[in-house]
Amino acid sequence: MEELLRLVRLEATGPDLFLDAREFPLRVPHSFIRRMETGNRNDPLLRQVLPAHEEWHEISGFRQDPLGEREVMATPGLLHKYNGRALLTLTGACAVHCRYCFRRHFPYSEANPAGAHLDTALAYLERHEEITEVILSGGDPLALPDDRLGELARRLAAIPHVRTLRIHSRLPVVLPERIDDVLLAWLGNYPQRMVLVVHCNHPNEIDAEVTASMHKLKQSGVTLLNQAVLLKGINDDAGTLARLSEKLFEAGILPYYLHQLDRVQGSAHFEVNDSAACELMDHLHATLPGYLVPRLAREMPGARGKHWLWPDRHG
Repeated sequence: MEELLRLVRLEATGPDLFLDAREFPLRVPHSFIRRMETGNRNDPLLRQVLPAHEEWHEISGFRQDPLGEREVMATPGLLHKYNGRALLTLTGACAVHCRYCFRRHFPYSEANPAGAHLDTALAYLERHEEITEVILSGGDPLALPDDRLGELARRLAAIPHVRTLRIHSRLPVVLPERIDDVLLAWLGNYPQRMVLVVHCNHPNEIDAEVTASMHKLKQSGVTLLNQAVLLKGINDDAGTLARLSEKLFEAGILPYYLHQLDRVQGSAHFEVNDSAACELMDHLHATLPGYLVPRLAREMPGARGKHWLWPDRHG
């Protein structure tokens, strides 16, 4: 905490330091810190990672498992919630701790498809021929070594009905140097469709290094999509969201989802109400080409798919 505040030229206050010592500690790479505006405590990148007192307020409706993921865990670390898709929570490790993370309380120690649990998860995928897409998530799957990821990809490619491998990762944005030749090699050699969904919430997160890394991924044949979270005080204005879509497109990424906040305990101060969110979508629809307008969505516990908020309002 002290190092982060020193690097962005802000005073380290006692309460901040106390907060950082609690559950879900601060974590952020230097490459992401360099994109923050020094001297600005309300910098939108800083606010995503800096602990706040509001995280420790008990707010009704905000839970440790907001999506009911434990209830859809078919085997340790394998979530089978949606028809045709299954998700592996490969690791609890991540290069950055986003304060609104919906898995900040997730039981990774018991929900990790490693060792014998991986064989169990793969056997489940082999039995369920309706699963055509496997999603690698976490934590952040790209926090794992490439040899482990490459071997897992090889085993998934051997399952005939799994035709798409999708990776959800924040690392290409917060730590673009992770996109190195070794990673690009196994991604590019995957025989089925390869999709990478990055997580970028603000246009200031995209610099020249991030753009260069994204172009390398595209040249390797990877389809690039973005999912953002609508966050109060960070990206809840139409101008910011429009610039985000435009900068994503310049980097070779299509906007995919704009998520309403998953109501995880500790994140209530980031929530934007649905009415305000739909007004933002009205503005984006009026100012951007359709392919740059993300879908405003909420994930509901027990639902078999995302709930579309803005298209529903317009019939």
